[in-house]
Amino acid sequence: MILAGIIIAGIAALWLAAAAWLVYEQKITFRQAVLHAPLAVLWRVDAHALRDIKAPSSVIYVVSHQSRLDPALMLGLLPDDTLHILDEYSANAAWLDPWRSLARTIAFNPEHLFISRRLVRVLRGGGKLCVYMPADVAPETRGFRLYRAVARIALRAEAKVVPIYVAGARDLPFSLLPRDATRRRLLPSLTVRALAPATIAELVARNDPQPGTSSGALYGRMTEVSRTEIHREAA
Repeated sequence: MILAGIIIAGIAALWLAAAAWLVYEQKITFRQAVLHAPLAVLWRVDAHALRDIKAPSSVIYVVSHQSRLDPALMLGLLPDDTLHILDEYSANAAWLDPWRSLARTIAFNPEHLFISRRLVRVLRGGGKLCVYMPADVAPETRGFRLYRAVARIALRAEAKVVPIYVAGARDLPFSLLPRDATRRRLLPSLTVRALAPATIAELVARNDPQPGTSSGALYGRMTEVSRTEIHREAA
């Protein structure tokens, strides 16, 4: 009994020490750090790219949703005043309850996301949103409507977008991608990639002299963050 108590106390001390280090290293709250610590250790999560992003007010974090773990990672790493727009599974899964308590969340059906006045008001008031984009969506497909909706919300609110991609997440056992497109491993190392905040207008203007659509510009930005190695761009 005494030995068991010592072991439990030691594990608790190490957990709290890891959480304290994450508070300093990632600039997150202690509650976030306590829940993120075991994920950071198990999957050797490198999230320096998020720490280095100087996110403004009125921002939409756009996450390439590759695995069931992504919302837990983002709830633990993004500013705790971010409103997370979760798919039905992530909004109701019992195992995600502790992480959902870290920030405000709402559920949505990706087939029916529209230009919500509420979301525009949140952003115009200096708020932050996090949306999760299906990783296997391509232009001219039904799922691409989500890109159009998010791009229009960002335009109407004059908000900036920060694309996020978790390298290695596609190979997790609970990946959302088809098995033939991944190499499933139990504990792959994960690296969170992110690009500096930019408005949709700025992204469209980058395509001069042949500017494209707002949704196409957002899609291109997401493709960019998934293909680049590590981003630590200045805001």
